[in-house]
Amino acid sequence: MPGRGGLHPLEFYMPVSKFLTDSPINFGQNKLHSASSSVLNLNQDHNHHSLPSISIPSSSSICPSVPFTLSHGTTTLGFIFQGGVIAAADTRSSCSGQIACPASPKVLPIHSHLVGTTSGTSADCALWKRILARELRLYQLRHRRRLSTGGAAKLLSHMLHPFKGTELCVAATLCGWDGDTNASTNQILDTDSNSQLGASSQAKTDRYGPRVVYVCSDGLRLQGELVSVGSGSPYAYSILDGGVHWAMSVEEAEALAREAVYRATFRDAYSGNCVDLYQVTAQGWRRRERENLKEEYYREKKREREKMKEREEERKIMKK
Repeated sequence: MPGRGGLHPLEFYMPVSKFLTDSPINFGQNKLHSASSSVLNLNQDHNHHSLPSISIPSSSSICPSVPFTLSHGTTTLGFIFQGGVIAAADTRSSCSGQIACPASPKVLPIHSHLVGTTSGTSADCALWKRILARELRLYQLRHRRRLSTGGAAKLLSHMLHPFKGTELCVAATLCGWDGDTNASTNQILDTDSNSQLGASSQAKTDRYGPRVVYVCSDGLRLQGELVSVGSGSPYAYSILDGGVHWAMSVEEAEALAREAVYRATFRDAYSGNCVDLYQVTAQGWRRRERENLKEEYYREKKREREKMKEREEERKIMKK
């Protein structure tokens, strides 16, 4: 494969011109000749394959109309707490008014300490997940260390940039743990009275711990403590905003993520079926068994019946 001789972390092989000329959907371009000439100016020197140079498409290029409306939705979320990172998503894949797949995995492991929640076109997300996993593995082999979550997000953003303005639709939330496995928690929480040592300790803290970064194919890249993406994200935020805090236990975090996905699927028709939940710690990612959201519905109804019984008992006591 060409372009593997360099050691720069942002040097990777990306056959953009091949995708634009061979794809039946032409990545949103009206003509193949105009696409290859006006969208991309690729360096033909195979001895040094770096990021391709991009020229702004002309305003005269018109995207062909899609034969049917690609209405789709999802609910994905990720947040950090003292126990690591929680990533969760529903499993319903939809296209217009049809449920294409009720058991689609939307939380995809990338390497031992990084998972990504995907929103957008399922095929695009699966493809770019594999490309990102390949590049991160090559980086680890070259430099004998894992690329940070922020670095992986920047790399993915650079790879998606040539397809901005096309039919490509990828919105990924990278949830990972930065730092070596052998690094103990004491390196993160250790503080020193000396200001100079305290500054160095703070620098170490910035390189270790849980991270959540959102990357979109339109060029957006955001880092935060709580991210939810998809048509059901407003409903998920209504639960997460008031419930997420740093001192949560693992059980509380998993229950909160499960409830947020359930509330979103209850209000959003494009989300539903089951919930996938992952936890990422210093030891790597751990997957919780897939659970049908109807189980959460039954638990909620049970809690409501218990509350009703408690109220009836209180009324009987008040009458006596």
